[in-house]
Amino acid sequence: MAQEEPFPVHETVKVLEGITISKSGRWWSAALLVESYGKRQIALYLWQKGEEGKWKRRQKFIIPSKDIWEKTKKALDEKFFSTYAKP
Repeated sequence: MAQEEPFPVHETVKVLEGITISKSGRWWSAALLVESYGKRQIALYLWQKGEEGKWKRRQKFIIPSKDIWEKTKKALDEKFFSTYAKP
């Protein structure tokens, strides 16, 4: 998926790499590798487009390590996706 516009992050955040997960007229989610205050982090972002047409961040989830990512993924897989999610 081609990146059409810059990810709408705060001016203190530098996007090193990013990929859009989904984007509609009102919602945009992405996984980003960012640098802020000299620290690199992987984060999942969710933005909503406001009435004035500007993107506003609604959620940000930092993944501080691969270990935490694996634990998060395992918890979601075991608790929710195996029972509630559609294939």
